[in-house]
Amino acid sequence: MFTGIIEEVGSVESLHAGRLRVRCSSVLADAYTGASIAVNGVCLTALDLSASSFSADLAPETLKRTSLGDLRPGSLVNLERPMSPSGRLSGHIVQGHVDGTGVLESFESIGNDNWWLRVRVPEELDRYLVFKGSICIDGISLTVAEIQANVLAVTIIPHTVQATNLHERRPGDRLNLECDIIAKYLEKLVGRAQMPSALTVDRLREQGF
Repeated sequence: MFTGIIEEVGSVESLHAGRLRVRCSSVLADAYTGASIAVNGVCLTALDLSASSFSADLAPETLKRTSLGDLRPGSLVNLERPMSPSGRLSGHIVQGHVDGTGVLESFESIGNDNWWLRVRVPEELDRYLVFKGSICIDGISLTVAEIQANVLAVTIIPHTVQATNLHERRPGDRLNLECDIIAKYLEKLVGRAQMPSALTVDRLREQGF
C-alpha cells in the first residue's frame, strides 16, 4: 500500500522490450529484489538493483492501462516506496493499481507559485470522482477541487511542483489515474443492495399468500 506522497523524482535510464530501468537513490535505501516501488503511481516489482538504479518488468496489462509505455530515456518519474506499518498516512490509501489514464488539458499558474491542473478523465472513471474527494494522479495524492463534464481540476501547491515531475508535464500528456478504492467498494455494495428482489406475485401465491 502507498500513500501518494512522492519520495523522490527519478529518471528513466532505458525502456526496452518491456523492461524499464530507473535511475534514483533515496527509494533504494532499503530496497531488495522483489520489493514494490510505485513509478508514476504504478506498483512495480524492483529487480536487478544497483547502488543507483533498479529495473522492473512491464506486463502487457500494465502497458495497456497506464502511460508507462510513453516514457523515454530522461523522462522524470515519481517514486514512492510502500508505506511501513509504523508510518503515517499523509495522503490517502493508494494501491498502485492504475484504473486508466487521463489527458492533461492545462496546467496554469494561479499566483504565489500555485497551479491549477485540469485533466480529462475517461467517462467510466467519472462516477468515482467527487468534489473534495481523493484522486491519485501519476502517483500523487491530490484533492478534487472541481469536476465538470469529465474534466477534473486540482490545485497544486508549490511544494508539490518542486517535489514531483509535474513541472515537465505538457497539455496532451497522458497521466495515470487511480480512483479512491473506497468509492469502488461502495459502488459494488450499493449496487447489491439495490438489486431487484426475487419476490414476485407468483412466488407469494406459491407460499399461500
